[in-house]
Amino acid sequence: MEVSDDNHAMAIENLTYAIMSNSTNSTTLAPDTYLTFPLYSGFIIAHVILMTAAWIFILPISVMLSIGRARLASATQLVFISINAVGILLGTIYNNKTPEFYENNVHNKLGWLVTWIVSIQAIIGLTRKYGRAVMAPKPSYEITMAQYRNVQDLGGAQPYRYSQDSGHGTEPSTPRESSLASPQASDEDREYTPMFSRDNDLEHVMGEKRDIWTKSIIRRIFSKRFLATTQHQVVTCIYVLHDIVDRLILILGFVALLSGLVIYGGIFKADGIFSGLAHFIKGGIFFWYGLLTLGRVMGSFADIGWSWNIKPPASAVGARKAAAPTAEFVESFLIFLYGATNVWLEHLGESGKAWSAGDLEHVSISVMFFGGGLCGMLIESRAIRDLLNSALPFASSSMSSSAQWHPPRTYGFSTNPLPAIIILLLGMLMSGHHQSLMVSTKLHSMWGNLFFAAALARGATYMLMYLSPPTSHLPSRPPSEIVVAFCLISGGTLFMFSNTDVVNVLAARDLNAMFVFTLAMSLTALLMAWEVVVLAVKAWAVEREARGVVGGWWLV
Repeated sequence: MEVSDDNHAMAIENLTYAIMSNSTNSTTLAPDTYLTFPLYSGFIIAHVILMTAAWIFILPISVMLSIGRARLASATQLVFISINAVGILLGTIYNNKTPEFYENNVHNKLGWLVTWIVSIQAIIGLTRKYGRAVMAPKPSYEITMAQYRNVQDLGGAQPYRYSQDSGHGTEPSTPRESSLASPQASDEDREYTPMFSRDNDLEHVMGEKRDIWTKSIIRRIFSKRFLATTQHQVVTCIYVLHDIVDRLILILGFVALLSGLVIYGGIFKADGIFSGLAHFIKGGIFFWYGLLTLGRVMGSFADIGWSWNIKPPASAVGARKAAAPTAEFVESFLIFLYGATNVWLEHLGESGKAWSAGDLEHVSISVMFFGGGLCGMLIESRAIRDLLNSALPFASSSMSSSAQWHPPRTYGFSTNPLPAIIILLLGMLMSGHHQSLMVSTKLHSMWGNLFFAAALARGATYMLMYLSPPTSHLPSRPPSEIVVAFCLISGGTLFMFSNTDVVNVLAARDLNAMFVFTLAMSLTALLMAWEVVVLAVKAWAVEREARGVVGGWWLV
């Protein structure tokens, strides 16, 4: 009966779609994507709206409150999980009612994976909030036994002797103790002697030293100190994992949203996946680095000196943060890593075919990234800088006390231009990168010019910092870095959507590059405003939880 009902429903769907197609245009092709499928669109629209609200608006607030150890973190996590659950339900209903247009898609699997990660994170955060008693130090076995013996000493005579006591007059010769050592007292002692007093016999048989060694091993394994230490280490590892997930879950959500967009549009199939992944990954890196740059302007990472400020000392932030590398070193390392890995992937989409001029151009860009990143890391090395200074022919230890031999003020802040130069050259190359379609050429030119502008703005920042180095631990917030953030976010967005499949869709629907450009600019402005709000919420949470604590400002 159920099978016949399903077949009947499918027949109605096919008939309805056929009528709709014939009534509009007799030459209409059958839909091959969820975007062009006309039925049950309400479910997928509601799914998109709820997921956007949950992952873009609710989750960032929840993450910031969790990082700030705010009491409202658990409540916002529950709100996110509830909205996300309704969105998953609507998406599941839509999948069951529609044909399979994208087989073996990763969006469903990735969505469930990220959902479970967030749910487990919420549970850990809830237990972390109410489980601080677990992290409290427990009294050790020795302290507990010492306290017990002190109580017994204060209580006067003991009702029974220890099992290790032979009871043959070894106690101090006091009247009270002498009476306890009498034969009559020994009989009473036997009535109160615990069962483990039989160890006295075992000591005579096995030897007192061996028994003490065995007991020490057992006590170490089952002692309260060992159990408390193990429990503390396990809980600490869980909490560290919770903090890592707090800082990576937004990126996982970003990947899940992009995968849903890909599945809904039906792009990146067959060989198109190589071009799509390349543009999405590279453009996504610039997109997130733009968000990171705006965070640095707002004061994030000031505790490690990344907010164009003097790095606070180890006494204020700890030895680990005080030893953190400069932001320019991390930028150079990422550029180096990109060049070292991407040089082998540029011809992957054309594997088995002859190398073209475009392939060689992309490989040359990867080599430029490799060399530029390596040079940037070497320039940032303090060891190399000190080695070069010590090798100067006029350097003398006898003059080291003179003020002229003190390090210049610019040593306290990095003005390494190599990362900016690499991005500037990439923008110049991509702005003139030839494409087969005019739409693609214009898109590449747009995001190339944006990267070029970002590099120039970073150069202006270095000029300001070189002429007037920072003198405070507080963030200096140079205005030119806001331009850098805007250009990187918008340029990364255009970079992602300049892949071959999206360009073909734009050309097929007679949409030009300016349409995508205006959408990217408006999205960038909204995201930057929302990021500032989210960071302000984090600062409020930290200030609220650490009110009255001296030196808590660098957590913002």
